[in-house]
Amino acid sequence: MRLNITHKTTYRYDDPPIFSAQVIRLTPRTNASQHLVRWRIEPGAGMSGWTDAFGNSCQTLVLDEPCDRIDIIASGEVVTSDVSGVLPREDGELPLEIFLRQTDQTKLDGPLKEFAHSFSGRLSGNRIDALHELMGEISDRVEYHTAKTDAHATAAEAFALGRGVCQDHAHIFIGCARALGVPARYISGYLYDGEQSASYVAGHAWAAAWIDGLGWVSFDVSNCKSATDRYVSIAVGLDYESAAPIRGIRSGGVGAEELDVAVNVSAAQQ
Repeated sequence: MRLNITHKTTYRYDDPPIFSAQVIRLTPRTNASQHLVRWRIEPGAGMSGWTDAFGNSCQTLVLDEPCDRIDIIASGEVVTSDVSGVLPREDGELPLEIFLRQTDQTKLDGPLKEFAHSFSGRLSGNRIDALHELMGEISDRVEYHTAKTDAHATAAEAFALGRGVCQDHAHIFIGCARALGVPARYISGYLYDGEQSASYVAGHAWAAAWIDGLGWVSFDVSNCKSATDRYVSIAVGLDYESAAPIRGIRSGGVGAEELDVAVNVSAAQQ
């Protein structure tokens, strides 16, 4: 599938900061499931590129003069393939043991730990089937609902609330998988849903678990399925914090920061 993507992030300030820096992870990864045809991030001036420990393509934007508005626009075209939600390990990838490490956003409290360990017996059979069952039960217990959690929410908080968005679903799945001894990672990206509209706002996140003899198997709890050619990944990490599309710091200025994000994904003519 050939997908056109535009991702626009706008920061507005009543009292502009005198300094700001953003780490941008908005360049789609190249792997067996997707090929980057063209991609551009604006503004190009003042940005420096680098690759983080997870192999994500990153840019840093530093502004050392007061600015009441910052626009960051990523856009381009990606050709995707359906690989049944399975990806092999990449050259230079971090050891699998890293993806057993719990973070503040994935660690389990008592109730979530009890829930996770209820699947331990099932994993001794067909591991993929057990993880799909885990995905389904998380989807049943934690209703997809916006405005109930924020970017800093933890897996335990969303599980207790019974409400959350795609990143909360991913954190819960990842935390449970790691507690069961299964390496798991967080993926940020996009989802094109042509069944709803030709051009769909689709910033998304999902999880992947390592299955020996197979590879990284994707689990999208919010949609209760594995990734297809409608998915585009931009970054992987241990959690949202390490794979966020944009993270920044600022100094100076006492006013509030207003943030707007608009993501558009549409299918191009083949």
